[in-house]
Amino acid sequence: MRNIAACYSEHAVNVSNSYCSGLSNRATFSPNLIPSIQDAVTCIYRVKLCSQHRLLITLTWCTSLMDQGFTITLVEDPSSPFKFNTRRLYLHNIKGTKSFKSTNSKVEIFWDLSSAKYDAGPEPVRGFYIAVFVNYELSLLLGDMEDEPEVKKLMCNVPMSKFSFVSRSQHFSGGAVYSTKAQFFSTGTCHDILIKCFVQEKGQKNSILSVSIDNKNVVQVKRLQWNFRGNQIIFIDGCLVDMMWDVHDWFFNRKLGYAIFMFRPRSGLDSRLWLEEKKVEEHNEQEKAGFTLLISACKNPD
Repeated sequence: MRNIAACYSEHAVNVSNSYCSGLSNRATFSPNLIPSIQDAVTCIYRVKLCSQHRLLITLTWCTSLMDQGFTITLVEDPSSPFKFNTRRLYLHNIKGTKSFKSTNSKVEIFWDLSSAKYDAGPEPVRGFYIAVFVNYELSLLLGDMEDEPEVKKLMCNVPMSKFSFVSRSQHFSGGAVYSTKAQFFSTGTCHDILIKCFVQEKGQKNSILSVSIDNKNVVQVKRLQWNFRGNQIIFIDGCLVDMMWDVHDWFFNRKLGYAIFMFRPRSGLDSRLWLEEKKVEEHNEQEKAGFTLLISACKNPD
């Protein structure tokens, strides 16, 4: 998959307000659009230990025709990845612990998905917990079982690290309708997001991209064969959010074409989406970066 940052060079297509801002009554979608299938969700968390040591924890929920599971990756530095994989275990009876040592840390993972409830995707929405300890600090706790006795026991008299939600990536297969939820700000609410990418096989001039948040149409792009890459500012929870898209391969790679969509809140009114490729600037941007939602979708092979 191409890096989405490469889509916004000086030669990228800029979508004008005439295509994005006004909502046309003629902009209709076929009622036969098939919803896509969400088969993977990746969440990245930044952790700051009491020792001031920093690391990233990546949690990926995945599913296949025969199996469901999750993978946890801890990265202390770019050259030192450690993985814990439970993909081969069936989710209807998953509960356990796992511990291992990395170069500088002892890692312990506790989880219980035996009562987990799911919506359409592989990520549980309630009835579960995952706890990650690094050097005997509770570094990540996910789920809704904080009041359960076994979780309270894990949390009893242990130091707690600070962690923040960095990004969420979702992978869809087939179809042209992508539905998900996201909370863009720590003090904001969770929003329903619906993306429709209608590409007609004949007469591509009628191809349309539509983005709705909480049932309100906020982005509408016509003539996607010309405007296959672009971005637009939208307002969510009273703040600026950049919505970017790249559907080039969806048009021109008929068998395995990808569509990519990104939502990224701005850290300030004058902030830029992409900084120059200097290590110092990249480091500063990572420190102040907020939440990012990335959606990638691929066609089913013929």
